[in-house]
Amino acid sequence: MTHDDDMTAKQLIVMRHAKAGELPGGPDEERALRGRGRHDAAAAGGWLRHRGFVPDRVICSPARRARQTWHYASAELPGGVAASNDPRLYHADAAELLGIIAGTAAEVGTLMYVGHNPAAAELAAGLTGQELSFPTAAIAVIAMPAQWADAAEGTGELTAHWVPAHS
Repeated sequence: MTHDDDMTAKQLIVMRHAKAGELPGGPDEERALRGRGRHDAAAAGGWLRHRGFVPDRVICSPARRARQTWHYASAELPGGVAASNDPRLYHADAAELLGIIAGTAAEVGTLMYVGHNPAAAELAAGLTGQELSFPTAAIAVIAMPAQWADAAEGTGELTAHWVPAHS
């Protein structure tokens, strides 16, 4: 990587997990996607591919519904990027997410986060200063500072936003 590459703006893709079912009496982390969730996650992956938004690295909540969301979305993307399941992401609020994102390696140009609301919507709003509709499977693509370590509230610019057609 050249010095010029270090100065290239970064891109953050924020995605809320797709629609999950209930698991009465079971742990919240084990809730699985419903049929609509699987469809929406695949549609989200198709939208990302069509727009050229392909992550270099993916951080994902370890919750089953988030992992499944990435599974269905990634099936529509080129390159076979694997997600790292970070246990910190399950209960993280927007400020904690920002800290995790700020620790991303410099060589990562496009980072994708797959997780939960309200943190996903609050993260996107905090970075861009824009309140966005963030139903299940929603995506915000945000242009970020040249260094992940410089990520802070108000430092992002909304590039694109997607929600499932039925939302």
